[in-house]
Amino acid sequence: MNRIAVRSVVGGLRSGQNCNSYISTAVPVRPLDGAEFLHSLKGDLSGGFYWTRMMSTVPQSAKTVEEWRESKSSVSDDAKKGSDRVVVSDYWGIYRPKITREDVSEWTWNCFMPWDTYKPDLSIDLSKHHVPKTFMDRFAYRTVKVLRMPTDIFFKRRYGCRAMMLETVAAVPGIVGGMVLHLRSLRKFQQSGGWVKALLEEAENERMHLMTMVELVQPMWYERLLVLVVQGVFFNAFFVLYLLSPKLAHRIVGYLEEEAIHSYTEYLKDIDSGKIENVQAPAIAIDYWRLPKDATLRNVITVIRADEAHHRDVNHYASDIQFQGKELREAPAPSDYH
Repeated sequence: MNRIAVRSVVGGLRSGQNCNSYISTAVPVRPLDGAEFLHSLKGDLSGGFYWTRMMSTVPQSAKTVEEWRESKSSVSDDAKKGSDRVVVSDYWGIYRPKITREDVSEWTWNCFMPWDTYKPDLSIDLSKHHVPKTFMDRFAYRTVKVLRMPTDIFFKRRYGCRAMMLETVAAVPGIVGGMVLHLRSLRKFQQSGGWVKALLEEAENERMHLMTMVELVQPMWYERLLVLVVQGVFFNAFFVLYLLSPKLAHRIVGYLEEEAIHSYTEYLKDIDSGKIENVQAPAIAIDYWRLPKDATLRNVITVIRADEAHHRDVNHYASDIQFQGKELREAPAPSDYH
């Protein structure tokens, strides 16, 4: 019986009956008797159950691939209108549906979606500081102070260039921490307590800071070269540090975020004093942080500073958990903290 069933399935696949169906979900409905089992070639056969196709890329009602493509052509054409990008084949059935804003205008960004946007909590306390108590705390604090010296010398009060450069580094700790915890979760067959997602979201948030700053300040060739060098050194150094001592790594990031708050506060002072022009906010910032249409550079720096304050709190919190002798997964990670 099993040999006959296998031959029937193989024959059906060779004849092309199922080669154009892409399954994303299947649910068992009922066991079949012998006759149904052998002739139910429109579904998958496994263990005597008929698996119905749910959310299939190709609808069951479509008799041919051509009919399916014709049914999708109107949607695909709408999605491609106004796009000057190269259109790839829809063989895989993957395309971007039309996404609109609340005012029904078309969503134009590919780097983030409407559900990724948010309004920052501007009421967060910017003055909080973790007072170094242990040798490791003091080491982390002094390390950050030493790292700040070359940036002060190189950038001075050019806070636009300074912010752009530092955001290329600020997005590294989250991705490194998330990667290490992700691999540890797989290796030990343990859940992460939500920390993998939290740290990756932090990295993505820092990257969006950079994408915003690039709209305001175009980096010079030597600044791009500096990014390559600094990022390469910092990534590898932080990766080794996170493997050796996650609590020290998070403490250093917490102090780095405290310095970021200070830098953005100085940035705002120069805007208020007129040393830096308070230009119109970039469109990417208006959509990402849900700012008003007439938002300015000052509004952008204010929300970025609030993000950095949240990152400060989360990383000091993560370090405190481990200083108490616990693993991060034992304390639930904060959600939607940025």
